Amino acid sequence: MRDTYVPGVLAGRPISERYWLNKKEATMPLAERRANVVWEGTLTEGHGVITSVGSGAFGNLPVTWASRTERSDGKTSPEELIAAAHATCYAMAFSAVLTERGTPPESLNVSAVCAFDVVDGAPKVTTVDLSVRGRVPGLDEAGFQDAARAGEQLCPVSNALRGNVDIRLSARLETA
Repeated sequence: MRDTYVPGVLAGRPISERYWLNKKEATMPLAERRANVVWEGTLTEGHGVITSVGSGAFGNLPVTWASRTERSDGKTSPEELIAAAHATCYAMAFSAVLTERGTPPESLNVSAVCAFDVVDGAPKVTTVDLSVRGRVPGLDEAGFQDAARAGEQLCPVSNALRGNVDIRLSARLETA
């Protein structure tokens, strides 16, 4: 067995501390998530379906090139899924930062917009605009802005995209 560093909040301890979990397989990651897709036809005329995800939380989500580049018409796209993952991950990271600093959030409302474009003749995810509004008792605007930036730096999805995608963050503290 090997000890593995796991950042974050475990057992109520702060992010800044290091936590070690025993793992049976040194080569296995802490977690893996799965998805399956079936695509039929050409890129522009074909269609696909996300047939399942490992959790069983959703499946049979249709996807087409048009849903990616024109109108969604009830279908999803990789960029929409990136936006959903990024907003969720950021909300968790920001909440952890606020909690560590002694000001747990009452609520955080996070949205993400993931842009798909053509750059130098090739398709590319270019930006993700993260926007958060939050109610955090006992925190002022400056503290909220600082914690918002720290949450973005902690967010694993931000860190996976960083250096390849421009991540832009706007944060607004809501008062009663």
